Amino acid sequence: MRIAVTIFLTDETITPTRLARELEQRGFAGLYLPEHTHIPVERTTPYPAGGDLPREYGRTLDPFVALGQAAAVTRALGLGTGITLVAQHDPIDLAKQIATLDHLSGGRFTLGLGYGWNVEEAADHGVAWRERRESVRDRMGLMRALWSDEPTPYDGPYARVRASHAHPKPAQKPRGPVVGPRTLIGGAAGPKLFSHICEYADGWLPIGGRGLSETVPALRTAWAEAGREPSALQVVPYAVLPSAGKLAHYADLGIEEVVLQLPPAGESEVLSLLDEYSAYVTGASDTV
Repeated sequence: MRIAVTIFLTDETITPTRLARELEQRGFAGLYLPEHTHIPVERTTPYPAGGDLPREYGRTLDPFVALGQAAAVTRALGLGTGITLVAQHDPIDLAKQIATLDHLSGGRFTLGLGYGWNVEEAADHGVAWRERRESVRDRMGLMRALWSDEPTPYDGPYARVRASHAHPKPAQKPRGPVVGPRTLIGGAAGPKLFSHICEYADGWLPIGGRGLSETVPALRTAWAEAGREPSALQVVPYAVLPSAGKLAHYADLGIEEVVLQLPPAGESEVLSLLDEYSAYVTGASDTV
């Protein structure tokens, strides 16, 4: 089992380069970073976890810039987003950012994407809230066209591009319907989410990892009905607070990667917790 981590990197935390070096040295599989461009002060959308919105949400580093730094100081560490708010991006620009990072890192990038929870943040980007899922689906179609080997036009309800020369291409090769980097979709379990995963992704990024005994079989059924290769499905529990029993349970479900949560803290606190988590890196490799 591969053990990766996620963290809200901010202007007040450990730096991307220091963290990336320490992760690779300790044998962690990857680093996933979240995204929020801004947090409107006048916000009526409740924080999904309840209570006040934590300070770090309004201070996050741009994940692509931070992961670019991490890529430059590592050789094998996986680099991912958890998650990219695709509906809030110009898809032509985003396709270039993703392809460049995957190319320069030698195919180490994972696009974790999602639909967001903050209505006010999305509205400032011009996102129609009720249409955001289909908007993401459409933008992914455009990006796949730009990542294709041959100039390919795309004309969808929310995004369009004429046949174009667009390089670099992502280093990762097409597999099934997926073109571009490894792609995981975050969100709550359900038929609509699972249909999108089966249509254009490599798997699921379930936050917290609860209830997987029931939901993973349902996703596997949908995956098989969509004609996807059963062994290709990837389920990656995200932002997990670990225990030996929890990781063993995931292993029993056939899960091969878990993303552990780090606090948005300074260097000493983060590195101390990495030392604790290193036991899971060794232990997980012994059980899978």
